[in-house]
Amino acid sequence: MSDNQNLLAEQRRALILDEVRRRGGVRVNELTRRLKVSDMTVRRDLDALARQGVVEKVHGGAVPVADATTHEPGFEAKSALELSAKEDIARAAARMVARGSAIALAGGTTAFALAHQLVDIPDLTVVTNSVRVAEVFHSAQRSVAASGPAARPGAATVVLTGGVRTPSDTLVGPVADAAIRSLHFDVLFLGVHGISVTAGLSTPNLAEAETNRHFVRSARRVVVLADHTKWGTVGLSSFAALEDVDALVTDAGLPVAVRAEIAERLPELVVAHPSPDGADVRRPMD
Repeated sequence: MSDNQNLLAEQRRALILDEVRRRGGVRVNELTRRLKVSDMTVRRDLDALARQGVVEKVHGGAVPVADATTHEPGFEAKSALELSAKEDIARAAARMVARGSAIALAGGTTAFALAHQLVDIPDLTVVTNSVRVAEVFHSAQRSVAASGPAARPGAATVVLTGGVRTPSDTLVGPVADAAIRSLHFDVLFLGVHGISVTAGLSTPNLAEAETNRHFVRSARRVVVLADHTKWGTVGLSSFAALEDVDALVTDAGLPVAVRAEIAERLPELVVAHPSPDGADVRRPMD
């Protein structure tokens, strides 16, 4: 754990959460020494993490909250987790997107990070059921318009599916499903709640699972975006098998043994690294 006392609050909380999960619990006095911040700062951080539902405060410290297959954290809670890993994954995934292609971005915080990487790729058609993802592109378009006629042309065309809003700010249900069924994408970028050999891709939200099934069926190529903490997690409803996935983009925190297991089952595994150009690509023939 870093001893940088100038960490931003969300970075510090992400480090604390990682330590809680890795060790099964931490004490306040240990965190104050390691982070070199005050007792009060650590307690505020633990309060914030407890409100997000990712840790449980106990006397003198905190322990992880046991994952439930039906528990669906909100967008804000998930956005504070594995920040650097999501940025690494987003940069690696963006290199898979060609100018002028039609892509789908399903909901989730990793897809949200990817959207920020795609705003400068010209002539994209983006279909999404994420309110947050759509806002990224709309904000970029407003910025271009405000820059005047000399601004770069070719802004993305964004289609928001409509539907019922989930805690993750994704739109699901019959309206979203009908919109997705009528379309065809070159590439689907899909964040997941959990991924495993036995359960495949899963989510705690039944309606979101059905919407994701339609996304997968409508895509020529399925790319899953999942940081290392998603491996082995199983949600209430599975919506695709590993065999339905063409590529997995993950971060360097994924254990080497698991990488080998995944590489045996998927056509492509991309392990993203912190440097802007850093990524290892593994295929079964490598």
